[in-house]
Amino acid sequence: MITFIHTADIHFGMENYGKVDPKTGIHSRLIDFQNALHECIDRAIAQNVDFFMFSGDAYKTPNPSPTHQRLLSECFFRLFKHNIPIVMVIGNHDHPLTFGKSHALEIFGQLPLDGFYVISKPENILLQTKQGPIQITGIPWPTRSHISLSNEHQNRTAAQLTEVISNGIADIIKNLSEDLDPAIPAILAGHLTVSSGIFSGSEKRAVYGNDPILLPSQLALEPYDYVALGHLHRYQNLNPNGHPAIVYSGSIERIDFGERKEEKGFCMVTIHDKQNTTHEFINVNTRPFIQIEITLHDNSSHTEQILAEIRKHSIANTVIKVIYTLPAHIKDRVDAHVIHNACQEAHYIVGIFPIRPIVIKEARALLKIDMSLQELMQNFCATKPEYAPIQDDMIKKALELAQEIEQEE
Repeated sequence: MITFIHTADIHFGMENYGKVDPKTGIHSRLIDFQNALHECIDRAIAQNVDFFMFSGDAYKTPNPSPTHQRLLSECFFRLFKHNIPIVMVIGNHDHPLTFGKSHALEIFGQLPLDGFYVISKPENILLQTKQGPIQITGIPWPTRSHISLSNEHQNRTAAQLTEVISNGIADIIKNLSEDLDPAIPAILAGHLTVSSGIFSGSEKRAVYGNDPILLPSQLALEPYDYVALGHLHRYQNLNPNGHPAIVYSGSIERIDFGERKEEKGFCMVTIHDKQNTTHEFINVNTRPFIQIEITLHDNSSHTEQILAEIRKHSIANTVIKVIYTLPAHIKDRVDAHVIHNACQEAHYIVGIFPIRPIVIKEARALLKIDMSLQELMQNFCATKPEYAPIQDDMIKKALELAQEIEQEE
C-alpha cells in the first residue's frame, strides 16, 4: 500500500488583498499561502506518506523573488528532513516560455541531494518508496518546445497550433504509458487542461482557444492508478465513476473573489494495489473572502441598509468587498467612511462599489435650422408614438397658430 499527498497551484507571490505583516515584514497573503502549504506538509509528515506529489505552479511568475524562494524552500525541506521524496511537475506559471532560460523550480533539480525530482519534460520515472516502487509519468505544461513542429506547421493559426500541441501531448502520454511495467503501480501527473474541467476566478481569462486541451479519455489509460493534475483551482474528480480517478487537487488558497465559495485543500491518495486506489480531499484553513451584495431602496438610510447586511456576516480577519446597487432614479446617499469603519475587523477591505443600471437615452429627433415648421413637427411626432393618433391635428393647429402670429406681427 502506497500513500502520497497530491497538491498543486501554490502560487507563492500572489499578494493581492493584503498588507505587510509588521512582525515579519512579509506580505500577509504570502503568509496565508505558506500557512496553507505547511498544513498540507503537516499531514504528510503525520501520516508518514511515501512521497509528495506537486503538480505545478509553485509561484505566481517564473521569476520569483528571493523571499518567495526562501519560504517555499523552507516548506519543501521539512519533507526532505522526514525522508519524504518530493516530485514536482513544471506548471505554466513556473515556465519562462523562453528557450534557454531556467524555470522557477530548476534549482531543486540541481541540488546534490536525494529526494527532489523535478519533471520539466515529458518522461517516466521510477520512484523507490518505503513501501516499494511506483512509476510516475510526468507531463509538464505543454509548450511548443515539447512538440516537434515541422515546417508544415509554419503557416498555421494560433488555434491550429494549439490543436497540434494538444494532439502531440496526447500521443506522448499514450507512448509513455505503453512503456510502463503493468505489475508496478503507476500514476500520471501533469499540469494540463482537461475539456470537462470547471474553471474558476482568474483562470477564466485565459482558457479555451489558448490552452492545449485534452479529453478525459486521453488520460484515463489502463496502466494508471491515479491521475494527479494541476492548473485548475477547483478540486474536482473528472472520472468519478471510472478508473483511474482524474483529479485536480485545486489551489491551496484563494486567488481572487471568483474562488470565494470554493473549499481549498489537497488530496490524500492511497494505492491499495493495482486497480484499487482511493483518495480523500482534505480542507485546509484559509482566509475567508466575503462579498456583500445588496440592492438599496429609498425607504430608509442607504448607509444603514448596508450596515445591516454587514452585520449578518462574521467579518473578522476576512477579505471583504461591498457591492451595492442603486436604482437609476435614486441619488447615492451612502456614507463610505461609515461603511469602512464598520469593516475594521476585516483583514483587508477591497472596496465599496456602487452599481447603477445603464440608462438608455431616447434618440432625439433630427432637427435642422432650415426645416419648415411642418417638417419640424413631423420629425418630433415620429419620436413620440403616443402622439400618432393626433399627429395630423397637432400639425394643422401648429400651422394655424404660426399663421395667426405672422399676421399679427
